[in-house]
Amino acid sequence: MELAARIVIVIVAALHLYFLWLEMFVWTTRAKKVFTNFSPDFFEKTKTMAANQGLYNGFLVAGLIWSLFIENPFWWINVALFFLSCVAAAGIFGAATIGKKVFFVQALPALIGIVLLIFV
Repeated sequence: MELAARIVIVIVAALHLYFLWLEMFVWTTRAKKVFTNFSPDFFEKTKTMAANQGLYNGFLVAGLIWSLFIENPFWWINVALFFLSCVAAAGIFGAATIGKKVFFVQALPALIGIVLLIFV
C-alpha cells in the first residue's frame, strides 16, 4: 500500500509540474491548445495571473516531493496528506467553478492518494 501511495504522490506531483509549466512558461502558446474553451485574446490578458497560479502549483509539487524524502513514517504521511488535501480542495473548487473535468484531472488523483495513505 505504501508503494502505491508513493506512486500516486509522484503522479500528482508530475501533473502539477505540468500545470506549472503550462501556466508559467507557455501560457500564451501551448496553453491555448489545452484550454480550448477560452478565447484566444484571454491568454495574453491573463499571463501574469496564470504565472501566479503556476507558482502555487510549484509549491504543491515541492511539498509532495518533499514528503517522499521524509524518513519518519508519521511525518511523511501527514505532510503528504496535507499537500494532497490542498490539491483535492483546489480540484473540487475548480470542478465547481470551471468544469467537471477539473475534478477528474486534479481532485480524483489526490483523493486516491489520500485513501491509500489512510491505509498505510
